[in-house]
Amino acid sequence: MEKAKIKSAAPAAAEDAKKKAGPRRKRLTRSAYTRDEVSEIFRRFSIQRPEPKGELEHVNAYTLLVAVVLSAQATDAGVNKATRPLFAVADTPQKMLDLGEDKVRDFIRTIGLFRNKAKNVIALSKALIEEHDGTVPADRDALTKLPGVGRKTANVVLNMAFGQPTMAVDTHIFRIANRIRLAPGKTVDDVEQNLLRTIPEAYLQHGHHWLILHGRYVCKARKPDCAACVVADLCKSKEKTSDIPAALVPLG
Repeated sequence: MEKAKIKSAAPAAAEDAKKKAGPRRKRLTRSAYTRDEVSEIFRRFSIQRPEPKGELEHVNAYTLLVAVVLSAQATDAGVNKATRPLFAVADTPQKMLDLGEDKVRDFIRTIGLFRNKAKNVIALSKALIEEHDGTVPADRDALTKLPGVGRKTANVVLNMAFGQPTMAVDTHIFRIANRIRLAPGKTVDDVEQNLLRTIPEAYLQHGHHWLILHGRYVCKARKPDCAACVVADLCKSKEKTSDIPAALVPLG
């Protein structure tokens, strides 16, 4: 008589363990810099720009949120030009609703995608009133549920309005993180997570501002201005043209 085959419980147990552990964390490409080198890079950035600030003009958390929503595929200067008169008459969700979509559209007509953005501004203002008593929530999940608000926008608001050490990855940060191999990544989310684990905690609060400003004015997209770079000697980019760092002085 043929003996009954006994199935091993090992495969089933391994599968159960995987389910309990949850999804496997994505492996990120390591930074090309040592911890000491990363600390030195941001130490210099902190001396160069002791109090870095975003360039979008705003008067409170709500107007900051609106400005960041409007800034998608637009320049900060262009957004500021449109929002100065807009925020003078509508700096709260209720005032924006009272203004109405047509008038909001007229104020922001010079900004790209202004029709859809006007709809989002009205919709998010209504949601803030109905779901958050007219205040901007200090929570990423709540923010990203608002119309027109993505993760990057939420991170900017959390950082600038509520002082949370978030990393809002825009085109400048994504470019720099990969160009100088500080925190390489194929996607914006990869770069965000890589930067959060790479930048020392002491520098996370202002980290994204330092990188944005460095990318906007020094490590430019078309041609990096290595002669003006305070970390040229540490930089591991294949594109760099100088190993001599610029003078480390506070900028006005």
